[in-house]
Amino acid sequence: MQCSVNERLAVLFCTFIGYTPQAGFLSKGFNIMAQLTHLDASGTARMVDVGDKPETQREALAVATVIMQPETLLLLRQGAHAKGDVLTVARIAGIQGAKKCAELIPLCHPLMLSSIDLEFTLDEQASSVHISARCRVAGKTGVEMEALTAASVAALTIYDMCKAVDRGMLIQNLGLQEKHGGKSGSWERSGDGSAC
Repeated sequence: MQCSVNERLAVLFCTFIGYTPQAGFLSKGFNIMAQLTHLDASGTARMVDVGDKPETQREALAVATVIMQPETLLLLRQGAHAKGDVLTVARIAGIQGAKKCAELIPLCHPLMLSSIDLEFTLDEQASSVHISARCRVAGKTGVEMEALTAASVAALTIYDMCKAVDRGMLIQNLGLQEKHGGKSGSWERSGDGSAC
């Protein structure tokens, strides 16, 4: 069977995000192009037209974790980092990241966000900082990308603020935890990490 370049790219993308031929969808006639809303029928990238969609209340929660040395976490807890108050700067950076999402992710719609909340939990047992970013909007498209951008920019800022004392920090577990609103309704990650 001959595939176009765009179809091959779509298959590569699906493989990258975890869909494989072994899962059966390719062999059963699954239409990849119909599922990837940012691709038209020929596989060309496009911005989704949301003009006819109704405005609804939408909300998304994303998380990330920054793992660091125990000494780095202690400095953070004590507010003793040379660059200043790490979590305050990370909070502001996460908010700014959510607001700039459409400038960073090419096919995202610019949104008038009604709320951006970031929370940080210091976990001494795991020597890490857990980041939660919640975004809300009354709009025609979801805020998942804004929440993910807020969490990732906050994590990157923690890294930047602390790298002088700990270049080995890891940013892990960036992901969407839940979303609400819109045509697809609510989605939440279950406790074992799978979608439900």
